[in-house]
Amino acid sequence: MNSADKKRVLREMLFARRFEERCYEAYVERKIGGFLHLYPGQEACVHGVMEAARPGHDYVITGYRDHIHAIKCGCDPKAVMAELFGKETGCSKGRGGSMHLFDVAHRFMGGYALVGGPFPLAVGMAKAIKMKGGDEIAICFLGDAANNQGTFHESLNMAALWKLPVLFVCENNLYGIGTRIDRSTAVVDQYKRVCGYGIPAAQEDGQDVEKVYAAARVAVEHVRGGNGPYFLELLTYRYRGHSMSDSNAYRPKEEERMWSRRDPIIILRDRLIEAGELTMDEYKRMDDEILHEIEHEIIPFAEQSPEPPVEELERYVLAENDPWVRGGAR
Repeated sequence: MNSADKKRVLREMLFARRFEERCYEAYVERKIGGFLHLYPGQEACVHGVMEAARPGHDYVITGYRDHIHAIKCGCDPKAVMAELFGKETGCSKGRGGSMHLFDVAHRFMGGYALVGGPFPLAVGMAKAIKMKGGDEIAICFLGDAANNQGTFHESLNMAALWKLPVLFVCENNLYGIGTRIDRSTAVVDQYKRVCGYGIPAAQEDGQDVEKVYAAARVAVEHVRGGNGPYFLELLTYRYRGHSMSDSNAYRPKEEERMWSRRDPIIILRDRLIEAGELTMDEYKRMDDEILHEIEHEIIPFAEQSPEPPVEELERYVLAENDPWVRGGAR
């Protein structure tokens, strides 16, 4: 990445942090209901990977911590916030909420609440790409705790057997809800678990976006080059609990302080400042602009958007209930 790219990515990661912090506040204000899983601390993962890929061209799928993945793929942040507010203008028409964002126009193929659910779907997308002869790849973001699901191993085996263009990205934040990885998983280094399928794999520092980008370039080039699947593990940390219902009391405070000293946004910010490519005043102005955009454009859009109409309660549930499908229109 050149200097302009780094400053752009810094702004995107800072936007992601402020967006999620505002989601937290909106949830406390009871403007967002249901479950809410936030991303602060892990911003370098999706931004580094997608900088190496082709957002809007490659297919992306992930679990339920999905807001920033959708935005990085090109989904309008206003549509994401409106979805969290349960509004008709949301990217899933207010029917999906936080865990079920979807934007087919930008090839963000969804966040999924079912642990381990995205694995076979990503493999299916990769199979379709290969059958059609496209140059896209399927990118499956996953958490470390999902890797003990049977679908993980079944999907890896199929992807390797058929040499499919799929990149598995494990955002290893060390915890599956409140259980630390070394209490639930025999092999803590997740990238080592794929050797039984003959899939190339690597592990990288998930707090440094430039390191993530470099590792992701290798992975993406491998997959897009027709060499089959690749597995990339990124070591990261979520600053908040698993979800809004998680008190986060189980994590040692010193561990939290240690990871906060390796904040992905601060790492990139300080590197740019030391290189003379950014000043602290410029950073503060960037932050102020982001906060203004969220508070005066994104939040009002979500608040003022209409609720889904009651008469369309059954729409999108079954195809035969959708007048667009019955009429042959799409």
